[in-house]
Amino acid sequence: MCRSIKTLRPPYADEVTDDDIRAAALQYVRKISGFRAPASHNAEAFERAVEEIAQSTAALLATLEVRGSRRPA
Repeated sequence: MCRSIKTLRPPYADEVTDDDIRAAALQYVRKISGFRAPASHNAEAFERAVEEIAQSTAALLATLEVRGSRRPA
């Protein structure tokens, strides 16, 4: 699933932008919902899911520690 989402975890995390995180979240929501763009009656739920997933992704990336990768001090 979502094979074209680029790796966002460290050591690549320094290069990750908010746009990258949002694009990955959007692609994930599109994949699991089956909709490229939701109908108007589902737009709010769709956008809320994208935002929540983007926030969770940013929080995850901020706390991940990968062996052999040094976190900035």
